[in-house]
Formats: sequence, structure tokens, C-alpha cells
Amino acid sequence: MTVSLQIRNVPEEVRDRLAERAREKGMSVQAYLLELVAREARFSRNAEMFDRTEHIRRPIPVEAINDIVREGREHGAEVDRDRGGPT
Repeated sequence: MTVSLQIRNVPEEVRDRLAERAREKGMSVQAYLLELVAREARFSRNAEMFDRTEHIRRPIPVEAINDIVREGREHGAEVDRDRGGPT
């Protein structure tokens, strides 16, 4: 089932910019706005998952980021951080 949404009091400059972006992508304003709304809905699910997993996340020291990236590039999915390196 689909529903209709309506947004009132949109400033002209906002409407014009949205229309410009839609044109650049070869889309109608309707299709472009639907894509934006759908993407926002997907992002909200990501945010909910992020909140639900807060209890299992652990902080990464800023100093370790380069090492972590290098490890991932060298070993990819083989890295098991809980066991101290490549599996």
C-alpha cells in the first residue's frame, strides 16, 4: 500500500535546488523526493540498530585506527580482533 505525503511552506529556493538536483540525476522532482524519503527511512533503521548494539560496542583508541585499517587491508575478513589478529 502506498500513501501520499504533502509538504507545505517550502521556500522557493529549497524547491528550486531540489528541482535542480532532480534534473541533474535525470529524475522528476517526485521521483527524486521519493528517493530521499526512502533513503532517510533506511538510515533510520541503521540508527535504530546502532542504538540497539550500544552495549556491545567498544571504543577504538584514535592511535589504533591506522593499524586497524592496515590490518583490514592486509587480512580482510580473516581478522578476529577478539583473538588478537588474523585467524
